[in-house]
Amino acid sequence: MHQQNQFGHYNQDQFMQQQQQQQQQQQQQAAQNLLPEKDWLYTVLCDLKRTAREYATAVTEAGDESLRKIFTDLLNSTLTMQGQVYTLMKQNNMYNAASPAQSQEIQKQIQTYQKSGQETFQFAKQKLGQQTQQGIAGSQQHVYM
Repeated sequence: MHQQNQFGHYNQDQFMQQQQQQQQQQQQQAAQNLLPEKDWLYTVLCDLKRTAREYATAVTEAGDESLRKIFTDLLNSTLTMQGQVYTLMKQNNMYNAASPAQSQEIQKQIQTYQKSGQETFQFAKQKLGQQTQQGIAGSQQHVYM
């Protein structure tokens, strides 16, 4: 559609300028509606962490080995992507890594959880062994850690 000047003639230059101005305004509005890159990446990182937790739960609750393998593969893939996004953000100063003091505290917690997990595994193994010896246990039982 072309605009007419006061004499009824089409002015293509004026029309083109208005089109360009409208496009620039639309682009500026679209850019304002987008999240800044840092916020967008942080959102993706959080979603990947949440997804990894969900897959980890699915792995531990899987009813058979083939399903367990599928969820394990999905978990590993998600953890790889999460690591890549984290590395990208860290390299671009978009994410603050844990301080050394926090890292030491995290290591202590990991050791505590590992010890607790080992104790739980030993307890379960002992109880399952007693049940098997008493003939209570049915078919083959698996304990995953």
